Amino acid sequence: MNSNLPPASDSPVATESQAQSTNVHVPTPKFFMPVFLTVIVATLIYIGFQVSADLAHVPPLSLYSVILLSTALFIALAFEFVNGFHDTANAVATVIYTNALPAPVAVMWAGFCNFLGVMVASGAVAYGIIALLPVEMIMNVGSGAGFAMVFALLIAAILWNLGTWFLGIPASSSHTLIGSILGVGIMNHLLNASTGATSGIDMDQVLKVGKALLFSPMIGFAFAAVLFLLVKKIFKRQMELFQPPVGNKPPPPLIRGILIFTCTGVSFAHGSNDGQKGMGLIMLILIGLVPLAYSLNKSLDQQHLQSFGQLSAQTVQVLNVGQQEFSDEKARDVLTKYIQTKEQTPEVLPALASMTGHLGEKVAAYGDLKDIPEAGVAELRNDMYLSTTTFKRLDKEDALPEMTTEQQKVVKDYRNNMDSFLQYIPNWVKVAVALALGLGTMVGWKRIVITVGERIGKNHMTYGQGMSAELVAMSTIAAADGFGMPVSTTHVLNSAVAGTMVANKSGLNFATVRTILSAWVFTLPATIALSGGLYWLFLQFVS
Repeated sequence: MNSNLPPASDSPVATESQAQSTNVHVPTPKFFMPVFLTVIVATLIYIGFQVSADLAHVPPLSLYSVILLSTALFIALAFEFVNGFHDTANAVATVIYTNALPAPVAVMWAGFCNFLGVMVASGAVAYGIIALLPVEMIMNVGSGAGFAMVFALLIAAILWNLGTWFLGIPASSSHTLIGSILGVGIMNHLLNASTGATSGIDMDQVLKVGKALLFSPMIGFAFAAVLFLLVKKIFKRQMELFQPPVGNKPPPPLIRGILIFTCTGVSFAHGSNDGQKGMGLIMLILIGLVPLAYSLNKSLDQQHLQSFGQLSAQTVQVLNVGQQEFSDEKARDVLTKYIQTKEQTPEVLPALASMTGHLGEKVAAYGDLKDIPEAGVAELRNDMYLSTTTFKRLDKEDALPEMTTEQQKVVKDYRNNMDSFLQYIPNWVKVAVALALGLGTMVGWKRIVITVGERIGKNHMTYGQGMSAELVAMSTIAAADGFGMPVSTTHVLNSAVAGTMVANKSGLNFATVRTILSAWVFTLPATIALSGGLYWLFLQFVS
């Protein structure tokens, strides 16, 4: 891979572009650093109080656990910080290079919008990413192998992101993290294949994520090109929209408003989508180290617990009419084997029905989840995770019993109710990720912004191109977030910018495009190899 991007001064066109793009070099205001430090301190104090409240009702952690927890959280937040200055820089490139906003204002505004996006995230993407991991690794995340897994995939992702950022290459953090997860899963399978104690990689989930990552850049390229041509036709009399900015002259008010709006939307959507990846990994860390505090959603009230008990009893009747009942141990063995081998036997549905009934009885017996002992919490979470994974697989294979519309509603309500115990994100985790992502945006944005703004096309970006690229990127990322699919802000926006360059006949800088494409191609194999190797290495110290 040719990692040396062509300098912006290689051609007369590039020199002109460079001269026109002084906005990117506007100095940061003096008030930035004091505000920056104040926000960090205030957020850390808030997080400290929240964590103390969560841990007040659990046995004191050992010094080893405190060090391990602090280290793991630091690395997870470091990933989001790097993600901020690596990916979010794409969102501000168009408003900076069209002079819609001064660079410092654009960057701070994008960081704030990322913060808000993280805070309103649903968690669907977070748990979609986690589902890529083998189920036995998730259920045993508190073991030495579990921590080796988390450290390996996070460190591999950070190393690749830092390397591509240093070279100014807009590689995808989503792509990077998924490659790291796959590397750990593949190495786990290779190490345990002989024992049969591994479910391997969930290829259905991999294909779902892979399709989102593959098609989103194509959509970005095509839609941005079409939108730009449409804008050119509608505003054909306003030729200034299709000329490079002169000096630091801002675009016309309407176009400027659209550019700022779309930058806001991309930043917000990036926070709500990419921020969730860090959330999911932090939840794995917390569940592994402090299961009593974080394994189950302790905010659920007694009415919710009683409703779960009733729904589970009704679901048992749908799944298992007149069939044998299994003990919890037997049911776990059957369901685990089914998930690992993907071979359905006559015992699977009775085992799932038995597990469903027992879960309902256990939960309904407690007036408050905080009353469940530590061993019971870990067991309850693992049984729920095993059940929900089995339901998903049977549903995909159309292997559930035939049901009436009313019965389908009962099972759907039960599954949603069960997910509410597992798929939750504490507010302080959102705040921590939001802070890391937002601050990362404001620190290291310039390298990637220069590449996107000056080096993808041969000519300087016009107002119309910036508006079209941002509008398509915002819509694509927001739609993916709604469907719970992880997409790459980098891929979508870079492809959209390239699409507008082609539609405008501005020409592409093929040296830069080749470098970006090479990074996209090599990201998966590189991160798979890196995280797999790190996982094997870390296992030597914990096994």
